[in-house]
Amino acid sequence: MRAHESGGPALTELRSRLHGWQPDLTGTLLFVVAGWEVLLIHKLRGHGAGRINGPGGKLDAGETPLQCAVRETFEETGVTARHARLAAVMRFVELEGDDWLGYVFVAHDHAGAPRSTPEAIPEWFAVDALPLARMWPDDRLWLPRVLAGERLHGDFLFRRGELLAWQLRPLAAER
Repeated sequence: MRAHESGGPALTELRSRLHGWQPDLTGTLLFVVAGWEVLLIHKLRGHGAGRINGPGGKLDAGETPLQCAVRETFEETGVTARHARLAAVMRFVELEGDDWLGYVFVAHDHAGAPRSTPEAIPEWFAVDALPLARMWPDDRLWLPRVLAGERLHGDFLFRRGELLAWQLRPLAAER
């Protein structure tokens, strides 16, 4: 797979900001897949409130990204993901807010049934009918590919939630 990108002058800005880049926050997303469906959440509060996304959140002190992803998924949905595997590493550069380093995991095994929590309302969606219009704008670029088994590294430039530029390439060796 070759690299894909978009953004014109904004792409130049993204690349410039990535030199010596350090994230303000580190977080995770975990997509539990069962057959032809993926578990997503309607986010009720916090970062991304009002959007649909995968469960996830910020790392606690001393926690690995995988531990965080599994913990957050259980806290937000009641589902315990099993055998989750790193699928993507994403750098989100925000011109007017915090920059995030994101680790994306996919699990094809789980225990428990989804339940609503104060943070989220979980719902199963068909992998081929993702609610992309209600998700972050970058999700349409990488989520279908990750769910199809690709492993990606992505960089995204945002201003107040608007996607300005992006670049995607294959994820290097296992992290």
